[in-house]
Amino acid sequence: MGATMRSPLSFPFVVFWGMWCALVAGCASPPPTPRGEVQGAAAAPAELAQSDVNRLATLAMQENLDSLYRLMEKLYRRNPAEWRKTSALGREHAMVQVRAAIALRQPWAPLQGQRDVAALALALAPEFADDRVAAFIHAVADMLITAHGGKTEFFLIDGLDAQHLYNAARNLEVAVWMLAQRRSAKGTPLLLADEINASERNLSYEREFGKVIARLDLLALVTTEKYRRAVIGYVQGLAGSTFLQFLPVR
Repeated sequence: MGATMRSPLSFPFVVFWGMWCALVAGCASPPPTPRGEVQGAAAAPAELAQSDVNRLATLAMQENLDSLYRLMEKLYRRNPAEWRKTSALGREHAMVQVRAAIALRQPWAPLQGQRDVAALALALAPEFADDRVAAFIHAVADMLITAHGGKTEFFLIDGLDAQHLYNAARNLEVAVWMLAQRRSAKGTPLLLADEINASERNLSYEREFGKVIARLDLLALVTTEKYRRAVIGYVQGLAGSTFLQFLPVR
């Protein structure tokens, strides 16, 4: 039998050449587009009175309120007739009024003195004729703050109820569904928000609401874990005092 012919390119050479081509291609590709950086807050003396969970709850509340303010602006842009019911000076002025009422824990007059979930139900009622964007955002914010014990900052003396946080997340899920499904007496959506059609796919509202819901669920789990770990730590301390002691060697 004749001798088997060998390829002029050995297997190691082929592997090396493939790796080299991949490396060159990687170096030639454009760098990724910058998408921002994580911005940590500056340390404040008040943090000395906060546990890790307190700080997490404070940051989550700030982010949730910021999400609501972003949603308010987006909803006003898609529903300009709403902000005109609150301010004749423009959209920005209407937003300032809503934010101030939330920050100062003031009731929103069109909600007729209702707070928490009662205010949310009124804001999503088909017959509600006032600024629905302002009423909805104010009601959601009031419901979230109520679920956090009426506070937006948390310290060592504060406690959180995990079930209330969990319930707030479920309430928001229901509110988002109602906002998308309910119709006014004229048969139109209560507010224009997410949109999916042949030429456009805009789900930014749903994504922002989803962030708020996820933060609430995470904080509820962390709060539950905090108390569970405290019990475990206490039991471990008792066990350690008995079994984890050094013995005399002389």
